Amino acid sequence: MTLAIFDLDNTLIAGDSDHAWGQFLADKGIVNAEEYEKANDQFYQDYLSGKLDMTRYLEFSLAPLAAHPMTSLLQWREQFVNERIKPLMLNKAEALVRSHREQGHYILIITATNRFVTEPIAELLGVDHLIATDPEIIDNRYTGAISGIPSFKEGKVTRLNNWLKEQQYSLEGSYFYSDSHNDLPLLEIVDTPVAVDADEKLTSHAMQNNWKIISLR
Repeated sequence: MTLAIFDLDNTLIAGDSDHAWGQFLADKGIVNAEEYEKANDQFYQDYLSGKLDMTRYLEFSLAPLAAHPMTSLLQWREQFVNERIKPLMLNKAEALVRSHREQGHYILIITATNRFVTEPIAELLGVDHLIATDPEIIDNRYTGAISGIPSFKEGKVTRLNNWLKEQQYSLEGSYFYSDSHNDLPLLEIVDTPVAVDADEKLTSHAMQNNWKIISLR
């Protein structure tokens, strides 16, 4: 089975779903807008520069999930997807996913963004499987902690390798599409790494290594 693996944010959609969710919470008054926006923007800049403290970020980003009941969260998430995510969907990205599916490939998204935010987006894109950072749930309530290893940087490789062992799949013939230098650990181990609307650092690395460079915008 050939795997076609995709990053999500700024790769398959024209924006960052994690940052957009934080902005949505602030805009709706669910969190303290001024304080939350400032921190959310700073964490996003840290991510872009490769300096993100993932532990601190997850404490920040999962706190609103722990503060509210599941019924409210699911209602807000549906509104978020309709208002903020659907406008970010890319025709070329959907066509690329469809092309891989027509070739009989298994479609996998692997993202550092948490599963609560990304699961409905993966469903919209019609992928076979999603690997995301998993927030801990006890008694149908988020705790603010995570379950397992965050799928970020080297953690993406660990999570993918664990899944490959469970499914008895391999990376033979595999593709991985990403926009971010944070994904270099995973890009380095697939057969066909592809830089998609990539940041400066990834673009430079891709050019030096003769990787394919594309745009889905």
